[in-house]
Amino acid sequence: MALMITDECINCDVCEPECPNDAIYMGLEIYEIDPNKCTECVGHYDAPQCQQVCPVDCIPMNPAFSENQTQLMAKYQALTAAKKALAK
Repeated sequence: MALMITDECINCDVCEPECPNDAIYMGLEIYEIDPNKCTECVGHYDAPQCQQVCPVDCIPMNPAFSENQTQLMAKYQALTAAKKALAK
């Protein structure tokens, strides 16, 4: 399941650099998470890094994007392969 940032976000800027998939970006008013890039840090870390550093606890699961561990790992592998292909 991808994560999302709620309107409790205070734009503190700590989550964006922690995302290994570059899924977090500044939206119109608050930071947002691209669900196509969010793997909940599966493949990188044991826990979502954005949730670990968020001082206001405003990054819950996004119920619109339900994925299991296998699907998240497949997404991680696809994102990693795409990143390597671009680097060539």
